Amino acid sequence: MIDVQRDGGTAIVTVDRPEAMNALDLEHAESLRETLAELAADESARVVVLTGAGEKAFIAGADIKYMQSLDVLGARRWGELGHACGNLLETMPKPTIAAVNGFALGGGCELALACDLRLASSNARLGQPEIDLGVLPGWGGSVRLARTTTLGFAKALILTGRPVDAEEALAHGLVNAVYAPDELREQTLELCRGLEAKSAVALAYAKEAVNLALQGPHRTNLDSEARLFAMLFASEDQKEGMAAFVEKRPPEFRGR
Repeated sequence: MIDVQRDGGTAIVTVDRPEAMNALDLEHAESLRETLAELAADESARVVVLTGAGEKAFIAGADIKYMQSLDVLGARRWGELGHACGNLLETMPKPTIAAVNGFALGGGCELALACDLRLASSNARLGQPEIDLGVLPGWGGSVRLARTTTLGFAKALILTGRPVDAEEALAHGLVNAVYAPDELREQTLELCRGLEAKSAVALAYAKEAVNLALQGPHRTNLDSEARLFAMLFASEDQKEGMAAFVEKRPPEFRGR
């Protein structure tokens, strides 16, 4: 099942399928898409965390037994479902964090890459092993891995299929931080609390601006940043943030 728990303004989405190392079959992938769509529209969810049940796996990829039966049309639909989940994580107007608590392979790595930030436990292993199945990453991995790390590192992982441990992932920018397994949840929630205290509208605009960085013409992206920057001066949060700075007090943002 896909479980959702709340911790203040943080929604923790857990893929709970331990008998399959939290691998996603059709039922769970569709449920994840629906859950993410609901949270994207839920203003009370200020931050969204994606993780897996237990300590062995984040999401150990897609269910190969299910994929084995797909024809070309079925594979296209399966790919579109994974892309829908990734696009929701990447574009929803709030920060998304992957708490990678174990194996994040194939589709699991791809969903982690779609998140804004990735925190890993020291026992995490990440990779795109699709080449060993005679296919390539189908949920955005070939694009997002290259954009998140480097083209050379992405090719090394995708063409060989080898997984990397948490420290190598950190060295290449695949994850933002590494913690002991028993510290990952609290460290993730600490980051979330800090994000919850920010202006929700400023976070949404900042995420949109950064997402544009590697897309389209450079000049167009700079113009978009200037437009979003100016629009924030119509918000209550901008007035509160600057007033609080001048008055030397913590700001009280309302997301407006």
